[in-house]
Amino acid sequence: MTEPATHTFTVPASIDAVAVFGPGDEFLRLIERDFPGADIHVRGDRVSVTAEPGEAALVERLLDELVTIVRTGQGLTREVVERGIGMLRAETQERPAEVLSLNILSNRGRTIRPKTLNQKRYVDAIDAHTVVFGIGPAGTGKTYLAMAKAVQALQAKEVSRIILTRPAVEAGERLGYLPGTLSEKIDPYLRPLYDALHDMIDPESIPKLLTAGVIEVAPLAYMRGRTLNDAFIILDEAQNTTAEQMKMFLTRLGFGSKIVVTGDVTQVDLPTGQRSGLRIVQDVLGDVDDIHFSRLTSHDVVRHRLVGKIVAAYDTFESSESTAPREGQRERRHSR
Repeated sequence: MTEPATHTFTVPASIDAVAVFGPGDEFLRLIERDFPGADIHVRGDRVSVTAEPGEAALVERLLDELVTIVRTGQGLTREVVERGIGMLRAETQERPAEVLSLNILSNRGRTIRPKTLNQKRYVDAIDAHTVVFGIGPAGTGKTYLAMAKAVQALQAKEVSRIILTRPAVEAGERLGYLPGTLSEKIDPYLRPLYDALHDMIDPESIPKLLTAGVIEVAPLAYMRGRTLNDAFIILDEAQNTTAEQMKMFLTRLGFGSKIVVTGDVTQVDLPTGQRSGLRIVQDVLGDVDDIHFSRLTSHDVVRHRLVGKIVAAYDTFESSESTAPREGQRERRHSR
C-alpha cells in the first residue's frame, strides 16, 4: 500500500485567499468532495493536503490553477472549480487556467469565454481554419461561441461584415399561408440568432448595423447565387440542410472570408427520405486541408447545474417506466 504524502500550498500574498478557497471555504469543500481520499487542512493562506501521492499532487496543481485564474481578474465559481477538476482528471495537455480564463468578447460587463476543453479547442479551430464545422448537441455553445468570434473579428476589422443564416425547414410550403410580410414570416426561424446578437452587441446599434448591411441575418435560400467576400459567415441548424443546399452554401465562400457551420446530426427535421447535408459533408470534406470538424458532446453542455439533475431524474423515471408493465398488460396478467 502506498504511503500517503503531504503537500503544502500557500496562496501568494498578492491574492486574497478567500477568492481561492471560496466564501466559508466553499471551493475547498468541493475539492474534498471530488477527492474523498484527501485530508485537507487550512490555516490562514496555507493549505496542507494529505493523500495518496498522485491525488495530493493533483490537488496542489488544482489550487495553483485556481490562483492563476484569480490573477486574471476572473472570479471563481462552483462551476469553474468543478470544470477545473474535470480537466485535471482527464489529464489533458491544456491547463485549466488557459481554457477557463480565455476571453473572447466583453460587452456591458459580461465576458464570453469557453467553459470546457472542447469549447476551447473549437474556438482555437475557428482562429486556425477557414471553414469549421461545430457538431454537437444543443446547449454546447456551438452557435453562441461562433457568433462571439464573428463579432470579435468584426471589431478587430478582420472582416467587414457578419452573415448569419439558417434553413427555414419547418416552414416548408406552409410559409405562404402565414400572415405578414416575408420578413415577418421567416423571423421566428432567425429569432435565436437575433437573441444571441443582443448579448454581444449594444442593442441600440444593432438596427443600424442591419440597415447598413454590416450584419445580415437571412434564410439560407437568400445565399444562392452570391459570392461572400470579406465576411464571417455562420450557418446554424445545418443538420436541416440537404446535400445540395450544403454544397451551395459552402461554395459561396469568397476572398477574406471565414465560414462556421453548426448543427446537431441527431436533430434532423428534414422530410423522410432526405439525407442531412451535415451528415454527408463529413464524408465528403473530412480530408480537405483548412477545413476542420470540431465535435462537442454532452459533457460540453453548459447550463445551470440544476438542469443536469433534472435530466438525470427524467432519465431514471423514463427508464423505470419502460421496464414496468403497461396498464393493459397488468390487467391481462391478473385475468389469467
